[in-house]
Amino acid sequence: MRKRVALCAGVLLLGACSGVNEWMEGKVDYKSTPTLPSLEIPPDLTSPARDNRYIVPESGTSTATLSGYQAERREAKPSSTAVLPQVERMRIDRAGTQRWLVVDEPAEKLWPIVKDFWQENGFLLKTEVPEIGVMETDWAENRARVQEGGIRGLLGKALDQLYSTSERDKYRTRLDRTADGKSTEIFISHRGMQEVYTTMRDPQSNAPGDTRWQPRPPDPQLEAEFLRRLMLRLGAQEEKARELAKTDTFESRAQIKKGLEGAELLEVYEPFDRVWRRVGLALDRVGFTVEDRDRQKGVYFVRYADPEAEGNKPGFLDRLFNTGSKVKAEQYRVQITQAGTASQVNVLNKDGGADSSKTAQRILTLLHEQLK
Repeated sequence: MRKRVALCAGVLLLGACSGVNEWMEGKVDYKSTPTLPSLEIPPDLTSPARDNRYIVPESGTSTATLSGYQAERREAKPSSTAVLPQVERMRIDRAGTQRWLVVDEPAEKLWPIVKDFWQENGFLLKTEVPEIGVMETDWAENRARVQEGGIRGLLGKALDQLYSTSERDKYRTRLDRTADGKSTEIFISHRGMQEVYTTMRDPQSNAPGDTRWQPRPPDPQLEAEFLRRLMLRLGAQEEKARELAKTDTFESRAQIKKGLEGAELLEVYEPFDRVWRRVGLALDRVGFTVEDRDRQKGVYFVRYADPEAEGNKPGFLDRLFNTGSKVKAEQYRVQITQAGTASQVNVLNKDGGADSSKTAQRILTLLHEQLK
C-alpha cells in the first residue's frame, strides 16, 4: 500500500513541477511521436562558462598580473562562428492574411537552420526537397490544446500519452531566392485536420460513435506564430519579432471575373512579383502538389485531386491518410500575368490551354479564398 501511495505522489509531483516552467504564451506545443524528445539546449542559451583559473594561456608571452592575463585571454578569444543573420537583415512582408520572412542570406545557408527549427519544435519532417526548396512536416498534435485541470492536468504531464486532442496540423516551408538573388524568402503554410463524429454513441449498447478526420481551414495565426519563432531562431529580439509577425486585417484584394472562352480568372490588385509569391503560398496552404515553377513565364505546374470530381468523394480523406483507394490527381497550370497595375491568375489544363471545367473553377475559388 505504501508503494502505491509513493508512486501516486511521485506522479503528482512530477506533473506539478513540469507545470511551473511553462511559457506564458505556450499555446503551441507540438508532438509528433509518442517517445519523449531529446534534451536540447535552447537556441538562446550558451554552454556553461568554464572556470578560467586553471586554463593555460594560449599566447606565447607570460604575464605577471591578473589584469594582464585577462586582457590576453580577451585578445586570444576566437571569433564567433555563428552564421545566423542579424535582426536588421530580416523582415516580414505581408499581403492580406499572408506573410513571409525575407532574410538577407542564401537559401543554402538557411536550409539546415530551418530544418533544425522544425525538429526543435517537436515535428518530424516527412518531405525534404532542397532542389526546389520545400520541406514539409508530418501530422502533429498541438499538446497545448489538451484540456488540463485537477488530477487530469497533473497526470497528463507525467503520462503524456493518456490524452490527445481531436486536431492535427502540418506545416510546409518553402525557400525561394529573391529576384536579385541576394536574399531568401521563407514561406510557412499551415494545413489542419479535425476529428469529427459521424455517428453518436448508442445509449443502449454504450457503443462508441464513429469518427472521421476532415480538413479544417488554414490558420494564419499559427503561421504567424511560427514565423515569429523562426525569427527568434535566426537571431531576432523577442519584441522585434512580435511586432513584425503580428496579424492585421486588410481590405479585399482580389475577385473572380469572367475571362476568354468562358473560363473564369482571378484578378488580384497587386503587381506580378507580389502575386507570384502569394499564389505560391496559397498553393501550399490549400495542399496542391507543386511539381515545378517557371517565374519567367509566371507558371506553377501543379497536381490537384478534386474531392468533388466524379468518383473522388469517398477517397479524399483516404488519400490524406493512405487508408484506402487513391484519388486521381490531375495536372494543371496556374499562370500569373501582369495586367496594368493588377495581375490575373488563370487555371490552365496540363497542355497550357484554357480550362472552363468545374474543377478549374474550384481551384480559382480556393485561390480566391487565400488571396482576397
